[in-house]
Amino acid sequence: MRVEVRFSGFGGQGIVTAGIILARAASIHDGKNAVQTQSYGPEARGGASRSEVIISDEEILYPKVLNPDIFVVMSGQAMQKYIRDLKKDGTVIYDSSLIKTPPERGKAFAVPATLLAKRELGKTIVANIIMLGALTSITGIVSREAIEKAVLESVPKGTEELNKKALHMGFEQGDGLLR
Repeated sequence: MRVEVRFSGFGGQGIVTAGIILARAASIHDGKNAVQTQSYGPEARGGASRSEVIISDEEILYPKVLNPDIFVVMSGQAMQKYIRDLKKDGTVIYDSSLIKTPPERGKAFAVPATLLAKRELGKTIVANIIMLGALTSITGIVSREAIEKAVLESVPKGTEELNKKALHMGFEQGDGLLR
């Protein structure tokens, strides 16, 4: 098993953090091999941001994602820029709060993460955690226990309960899309 995942959006959405958390969940808590890489646009906030994770049962010899199996996308600009790289039978999980047109490539799952984070939790900053929950639910790429442990280890002290709620909200969104 080798799965390539690309997260993309704009700076300030926690794109890199999401990639780091996924890699941690896979490698530390699920005992798989994982590598994570990242790139930023010229601006810290608002510029393009991308984080990539490869998860494998075997040794990972090349750490770059070329054709992701899974694309988690949180901005329209990122969708336009990277959707063409997705494998034809790939999975797209997109933030439908910010991306109104479903992608024409891959199997698409719409998750209104930013809207839910703002409306239900009062903090848009946890939209990335909602997306991680949905990703876990939809793909099973890591176990729910592993992603929850990785989230709780990675978020700032004092925000654990908020992030746990966001993660479980993502699980619920993913579960609902699979019904």
